[in-house]
Amino acid sequence: MSDAVDRSSPAAGVATGRDWQRSVTFFVVLGILVVPFLLLLLLVSDKWGPLAAADQGARDELHVFALGQPWFVAVMRTFSDSGSSLAWQIVTVIVALVLLVRRRWRLAAFVVVTIAASSLLNSAVKATVNRDRPAVDQPFVNEPGASFPSGHSQAAIVGYGVLLLILLPALSRGWRRAAVVLAVLMVVGIGFSRVALAAHFVSDVLAGFALGAVWLGLRTAIFRPWRHIKEVRTAIAAPPT
Repeated sequence: MSDAVDRSSPAAGVATGRDWQRSVTFFVVLGILVVPFLLLLLLVSDKWGPLAAADQGARDELHVFALGQPWFVAVMRTFSDSGSSLAWQIVTVIVALVLLVRRRWRLAAFVVVTIAASSLLNSAVKATVNRDRPAVDQPFVNEPGASFPSGHSQAAIVGYGVLLLILLPALSRGWRRAAVVLAVLMVVGIGFSRVALAAHFVSDVLAGFALGAVWLGLRTAIFRPWRHIKEVRTAIAAPPT
């Protein structure tokens, strides 16, 4: 089998176990990433006083500032709308269709399942925790449902992470850096906008980031060996030389 496999190919990495070793590394990192989310989940569920006070203080200060700055509200609405469920549904469909046209079936499935299942996971956690949204006298948005964790923040981490995984291999070094910087700015901007518009507490946004990172890492770890399985089967079936 070793003679039939090009050791520099992705198949060689899977066949010799290197891809699985990378997956184990992913899971170790996931174990570290899941700690902040679980900690926030515990503190929010127990209604820990210092965290609640910090959340309410940030809400009040940002809301007072936003009330006197229409331009700020407009910018925050733009960021928030760019990270809405509808926006990500449109992006997901477009990306999946492009991949299907190019016959990248597994990659298209990875995109759709990763983004769609992230939304379902967020809804499940929200229903379990059932935290009330921030209450202000003059709300800028009226969001339905529970508050923890922020769906926009989780979707931003997962969505932009997926886009980077797809696009970075096709970009030059300079464009890769630009893409990463743009993705980071959008993720931070979307998360901040949710607090500025009093749609979420700071802890909701941080929990959304943490849960999104865990989910994206989990999906990536599972997908890495699976995406090369056809090549591995072909290599194994090839007659030795």
